[in-house]
Amino acid sequence: MERIPEPELMDDDAQARAYSEADFETPHNTYVELLLAHLGDRAGRAQHVLDLGCGPGDVTCRTAQALPAAHFDGVDGSAAMLKYGHARVQAMGLQDRVRLIEGFLPGAALPRAGYDGVMSNSLLHHLHDPRVLWQAVRPVLQGDTWLFVMDLMRPDTVEDCARMRAEYAAGEPEVLQRDFEASLKAAFTLDEVKAQLDECGLSGCTVRAVSDRHLIVTR
Repeated sequence: MERIPEPELMDDDAQARAYSEADFETPHNTYVELLLAHLGDRAGRAQHVLDLGCGPGDVTCRTAQALPAAHFDGVDGSAAMLKYGHARVQAMGLQDRVRLIEGFLPGAALPRAGYDGVMSNSLLHHLHDPRVLWQAVRPVLQGDTWLFVMDLMRPDTVEDCARMRAEYAAGEPEVLQRDFEASLKAAFTLDEVKAQLDECGLSGCTVRAVSDRHLIVTR
């Protein structure tokens, strides 16, 4: 199946609210579990983490709870998403360790010159040009800076997309069901992501599938 790009930003308030209120507990908790496994002994250290494409901040906040010594800067281009993200940070009492910043990649103004880790969840498939993410990541990966990117993986056929929508999103509002299927069609394959990393000078990163619909990129 050929890739079908989708809009880069979720800037409609109703769409952002539906996404923020959706039940992503299973995939988002899986993200945190896989990240902790990747970090190993580094998980307990005080560190500064950059979250690219943080959206409404659910993954950012879950990760902050799992890494209580870490501070997080989340960047997203959607003001609608960040409105719900700021509310979530306040409600969870994480305002001393989590700050969310509106900015577009590449070129978003970051509050720090360097980070101990870079994370991202479900941003890559939104980008019309995937190099935008990797070009933002590359200058931050200095020394032993870690990387953890999780995203959807494009199925082989349109029929597979419809089946996954019915299997994984049937209980969600119609707008989220449509978005999920569109996101599957907009996602990249493992081979495509490997080629992107090679092109952007990140061939030292590892790419692997972790489910029938998710891949991770790590360093």
